[in-house]
This record gives sequence, structure tokens and C-alpha cells, in this order.
Amino acid sequence: MACTTCSTSGGGSVKGCKNNGTCGTDSCNKLTVFDWLANMNLPNGEAPFDCVEVRFKNGRKEFYRNAEKLTLSMGDIVATEASPGHDVGIVTLTGELVKIQMKKKGVAPNAPEILKIYRKASQKDIDIWSNARDKEEPMKVRARELAIMLKLEMKISDIEFQGDGSKATFYYTANDRVDFRQLIKDFAREFSIRIEMKQVGFRQEASRLGGIGSCGRELCCSTWLTDFRSVNTSAARYQQLSLNPQKLAGQCGKLKCCLNYELDTYMDALQDFPDFDTKLQTEKGDAVCQKQDIFKGLMWFAYTDNYANWHTIGIEQVKEIIAENKQKRKVSSLEDYAIEVEVEAKTEFSNVVGQESLTRFDVPKRSNKKRKKKGGGREGVEVSGGNPNQNKGPRENRGPRPEGKGPQDRRPQGDKPRSEGERGPKPQQNRERGPKPEMRQDQQRQQRPAQAPRNDAERGPKPQAEGQNPNAEGAPKKNNKNRNRNRNRNRDKGSSNEPQN
Repeated sequence: MACTTCSTSGGGSVKGCKNNGTCGTDSCNKLTVFDWLANMNLPNGEAPFDCVEVRFKNGRKEFYRNAEKLTLSMGDIVATEASPGHDVGIVTLTGELVKIQMKKKGVAPNAPEILKIYRKASQKDIDIWSNARDKEEPMKVRARELAIMLKLEMKISDIEFQGDGSKATFYYTANDRVDFRQLIKDFAREFSIRIEMKQVGFRQEASRLGGIGSCGRELCCSTWLTDFRSVNTSAARYQQLSLNPQKLAGQCGKLKCCLNYELDTYMDALQDFPDFDTKLQTEKGDAVCQKQDIFKGLMWFAYTDNYANWHTIGIEQVKEIIAENKQKRKVSSLEDYAIEVEVEAKTEFSNVVGQESLTRFDVPKRSNKKRKKKGGGREGVEVSGGNPNQNKGPRENRGPRPEGKGPQDRRPQGDKPRSEGERGPKPQQNRERGPKPEMRQDQQRQQRPAQAPRNDAERGPKPQAEGQNPNAEGAPKKNNKNRNRNRNRNRDKGSSNEPQN
């Protein structure tokens, strides 16, 4: 089967195999083995090994016996024995290296329970296998919905179809035992297929799904790590790591497997160190260990009555003090054995290449304030933010000079501001800024159509607040809205237009 990662669709764009590193060739497989014996011939009379390694979805590998003596090579798609029916997988390893892999997995080469390979997969087998793989994702979504409806404390992480499409294996994770008998009945009724439930651990789930770790690389369990050893918090203590669950836990929610990678090196280095709980007896008092640097061979001690002041002592000096204490003798003080530790100076980076500042492309922020007119000896001249020399040129090209502005108004830059007497009267154009608001109202009154304002005699007496008829003679006329308002107000107060007795 050719790898479809490099194949292109009809539009010329990369199509991609979308198998998450489990396509049919050796280019992007995970958990692959390099066959370094592929180009070597077997000795005369030696028959090739009759078992091959076949990989299925998500890196699951099984060993099968080539009973039909088929010519198989890495990347061939084969139909293998299954119960019931047959399964479809990809050959990942052949030859003598299969013996080493079987020994590593604890499988005997002559074991009778090893299944056999039927044939190389035909095009019909590949089409049925591909169609079954396309159903896995929508089926997983529906299966999770059914599990939630039954309120089961489990998580369905993945579904794997058999090659002939006759059976589906549901992989799930759970903290406790789950009674999924009713769930299997619902699955069989919903999907009309044979159901098999298989519980996996949280680490196995992460290896099947894959992902990117906190180091920025692919997860070790999904690329090369095959055996999952137990990891406990003592590995972090020996390496003096912070016991923060968020930093020590991986994507599976368990402690990271990489905590065991350097543990042996730390354990070998700690063999020369005294016990961390050892107390040193001095004439100034007892001292306890606060910190230790494993690879530099240093320990920090502090007196029990002054924990803030630490003294740096080498492990050889610590052993000398312990030997003196075993003979029931106290040393004078820790200061006599303390050593000075050089503090690494901070490196100051300088611009040795001659590069400019990284902020040279930043656009300066403009002020949102409105530009005001500049006062002083040049009233009425509007100040702009452009080039001050932009209006310079021949006098005839500048246009007419504004009133009140001439050569006598200019003065060289840097002169002191002149007093009011030296300035002279201000230009008339700045004084006549327009009529005041009162004058504008008077003008508006004068511009009204011919109706002079009436005095008090012509207007008549003002209506009283209560008990007066607004329609009486001499009362000012009001519109209907005001008349209705007064009428309602008199009705609420119990007043009437008729005189009261």
C-alpha cells in the first residue's frame, strides 16, 4: 500500500492520509523497527523465519505465522486469521529480527496459539476495511452519548473495527468497575454489529491517541516507548523537583514517564552523599541540612535557631564533622568549614552587529486633543502640525496676506514676549467674534413676523394657581393641551367653575 501522505487530490493540494502516523509505509509509522538484516543473505540450507509482525490501528502489533510461504515485505497488506472472520493489517517486520521481537514480548516462536496469515489482501478486502474505518469516528460520538444517558462513569476513548467489518472493539477507561451489560445491548441495537468491550489504562489511552508533551515533542508512549514502568513521587524527590502535580503529570493524568530516565544517574550520585536528615553538632548549636547540589557535591546547612542564614559546605567537610560527632566531639562552628560559592555573573548582551532597535517600526501615538490657536504676538494665526517651511517660496505664489499680519508682526524666534503697550491694539478681526448670546436672542425676536411683544397691560392679569377659570375674559389663550391639563387638575382637587356657597 503506497503512502497517501505524498499523494495529491484533484486540485493539486496535499491530501494527507489522516492516519496519525499509522499509514502503510515505513515513512511515518510509529513504533517501527529498522530491519538492518534485510540486505543480508541467509546461509546455505537455512530457511527464512516463518513468522511476521503485523500492525493494526494505533500501533497494535501481533505476530502471525506465514504458513502459506507467501513472499511478504514491509508495507504489504495482508488478511489474517481472526475470531470470527478475518482481520486486515500491515506487515511491519519480516525475517530473523522477528525472533528478537518475539523474545522481547515473551512469545515463544513455536507456540501453537500463534494465528496464521490467510493471503495478501485483495482490492475488495481493502475497500471493506477502508469503509469500516470511516465509520469509527461518528460511531464513537454516538457511543459516548449512550454511555452518558446510562450515567456510567467511563470514557470511551477509541473504536477499532475488524478488517471484514463484522466486529467493533470499544476501548474505554474507568477508575472503578463498570457494569456495562445494558450498554452492550444498546450498542448492538444501535449499530447492528458484534460488540467487544476492552478496558485500557490511562497511559495506554494516551499512547493510542497521541499528542504533544510539555517538552514540545511527540509523546514517548506513542512513538517509541512500549513498556510502561511504574512511576512514583520518590523519583521526583531524588531529583529535587517541585512536587507540583500540574508539572509532574502528563496528558494521561499520571506521573510522567520521563521522571525515570535520569533517576539512575541521580541515585548513583547520591551514594557518596551523607543522609539528608543528618544533624551536625557544633558549639554554636545543632545544624540541619536545607539543600544539596548533587552534581557539584555541595550541601547547605543552617543553625536551628537561625534558619535564614545558610552555610555552604562540601560533602568531604560534612563527613569530617560527622566523624567528629561520632566521637562525641563538637566542632567550633560551621563557618570554619564553609566555602565560598562563586555566583555566576549575569551576561549583558550588547548590540555587536549594529542592528537597530526592534521598536523602530512602531507607529507613534497621535494626540487626540484638538489643535488650538497659538496666542502671543501672532493672534489669529492657526498653528498646524506640518512642516513650518512648507509655505516658504516666492511672495507671489503664496496668495494674499491676511489682514493684521505683516512683516512688522514677525519677530525672530527666541525674543521675549512683548508687553501690551509694545504690542499695540489687537486686530479688529479678533474682537469681532460675533454677537453674544443675548444679542442673538434680541435679533431673533426682531426678526420674528410682525408681532410686537405685549406689556403687562395688554397681556392682562396672570391666572391664579387655583380656582380661576382659564376661559375668563382677559386670560391668555392656551392651546388644547394646556387647557386639558388644567381641567384635569381642577377635577382632581375638587374645584369647580361654579361659585361655591
